[in-house]
Amino acid sequence: MKRKIYDQLLLWKNKRKGKSAMMIEGARRVGKSYIVEEFAKNEYKSYILIDFFKVGDDIKDLFKNYKDNLDMLFTYLTTFYSTKLYPRESIIVFDEIEFCPAARAAIKYLVADGRYDYLETGSLLGMQMSTKRKLKKNEKKEDYLVPSEEEKMVMQPMDFEEFLWASGEENLMDFIRMKFKEQSPVGQSMHRKIMDYFRLYMIVGGMPQAVEEYLDTKSFEDVDRVKRQILNLYNNCIEQYAGVHTAKVKAIYEAIPGQLQLHEHKFQLSDLNKDARFRDYDSSFFWLRDARMVNLAFNTTEPSIGLGLKQKDNSLKCYLNDTGLMISHAFDERGIVSEQLYQKILKDKLEVNAGMLMENIVAQMLTALGCKLFFYSNSDRENKENRMEIDFLIAKSKVTSRHNISPIEVKSSSGFTTVSLGKCIKKYETYLAQAYIVHTGDVEKEGPYLYIPLYMVPCL
Repeated sequence: MKRKIYDQLLLWKNKRKGKSAMMIEGARRVGKSYIVEEFAKNEYKSYILIDFFKVGDDIKDLFKNYKDNLDMLFTYLTTFYSTKLYPRESIIVFDEIEFCPAARAAIKYLVADGRYDYLETGSLLGMQMSTKRKLKKNEKKEDYLVPSEEEKMVMQPMDFEEFLWASGEENLMDFIRMKFKEQSPVGQSMHRKIMDYFRLYMIVGGMPQAVEEYLDTKSFEDVDRVKRQILNLYNNCIEQYAGVHTAKVKAIYEAIPGQLQLHEHKFQLSDLNKDARFRDYDSSFFWLRDARMVNLAFNTTEPSIGLGLKQKDNSLKCYLNDTGLMISHAFDERGIVSEQLYQKILKDKLEVNAGMLMENIVAQMLTALGCKLFFYSNSDRENKENRMEIDFLIAKSKVTSRHNISPIEVKSSSGFTTVSLGKCIKKYETYLAQAYIVHTGDVEKEGPYLYIPLYMVPCL
């Protein structure tokens, strides 16, 4: 399946010309291994892919014993993999490199040698394990330093445009971008068509295995089984790698759907433990974030320039990295989500939880754009004009003045108010760019608000 990160890799190859290695980091099952092998196969005369999860210690030890004798290292590798390497025309792929820290440390010498290009894939789950484990006898601590010659890309679940590509709609997102730029409605028939695709994307999610299963079978129950396998893998990873944080990480992960059903969607630690304090759980939240299993949004004390400088670390929202996984995680009916429930979501007939799913997928799409997630919550008891809740605040990259913060409200039903958004605009007008209301309807301009359909969030 076509992924955008492929073009980013091509840009790295052509621009850097072997002067750096590239690490593809991301959650388990987002498609890292597939995309790097496709890239190596298509863009180089030959390649060697070393899966460090599968190879034995004999291959791993090569990077300890021959990092100062690269001719011998390459001789062993080409012999073992029966592949000839060509200077500046071949690439060596280190898949699941967290299982061989010595290979990652050797990147410094391999890049300096300059003969071949190097790609790495890894999950922070395993990296946390490998960097914190005790060193074996005769191992040197410097073997586990992250090389400065390594660049990094983060691979997310498939975004909506990639889902459309997989579904055979190559040009639909270009049309959506055009209408967003014009701020004009797409029209009733087209809107219905795109929303059908979007709800399908929300249900299936962006995990490549789940998307492939749907395209092959058109069965939501079969898709749900795939997603549950991924959720089980994530639970196993928590148990294996979270260490002293395991119990708290699991408690947070299990609680996410319930927390997003709360009125303000903020994570209430008191629901886990009445005496809980954020300082006791912060490492567990950050572990999940670093493992790319969740997206965190932090409250800011003022929707103005430098959102991160006003961040309140003890007030946050926690979203799953993939909304398709969220559905399987939240609606657990005897271990499988029924076809009937999926059909309700597809037809927009779900009686409850629609707001939870919509806010989660908006967070997912904003994260895919590279946005850091912030929201604004002020519960001032003395002055009601200061009392407001804004779902998301994003910093616009291209601005001509101080107006660079866009407030975003996500509305799951037709009966909603804009009281908080109106207060925010009135009080912080000098800092704010366009205010957006994300809903299930078509594009509409009304006063200071631009109403956009969910599928236009990637255009922000």
